[in-house]
Amino acid sequence: MPVHRLNHAVLYVSDVERSAAFYRDTLGFRTTMAFPDAIFLAAPGSTSRADLGLFQADPEATASRGPARRGAVGLYHLAWEVDTLAELERLAGILANAGALVGATDHGVLKSLYAKDADGIEFSVVWVVPEELLDDAPKQVGTLDIGKEKARYGAETRGGVAGGVPVTD
Repeated sequence: MPVHRLNHAVLYVSDVERSAAFYRDTLGFRTTMAFPDAIFLAAPGSTSRADLGLFQADPEATASRGPARRGAVGLYHLAWEVDTLAELERLAGILANAGALVGATDHGVLKSLYAKDADGIEFSVVWVVPEELLDDAPKQVGTLDIGKEKARYGAETRGGVAGGVPVTD
């Protein structure tokens, strides 16, 4: 199965209109298709017809049994990739103002913001260090300091594609 990337994600949500508004207002997604109980959205700059599908859950649907963690099965988070650290910083402010930002982590090769949508579903927004800028320094997970990373890599340096070059035989 020669998969290139995730084409889209689909979430059941408690209020499809509220959830779509969250993704449009905070992350700049645009609606590409809408039906009475489903809305499909594309991320800014995406060439996909739909990066995210939101489906209306039944009115009697209950929330999952809490956040996914090592002791529970379930979706942990979705990750959206941005091109520059300047964009990551801009989104950090937007997410914080929306009360959605819950963390920011430096994974060495990945700089990540963590947030929760209108239903509390966690997602991350990431910038990937370009392969040509990687070094042999030990990679330790820590708190993200976007200002420090902009000084190191440049605010407008385009990130690498997560996962790098496709593997071939």
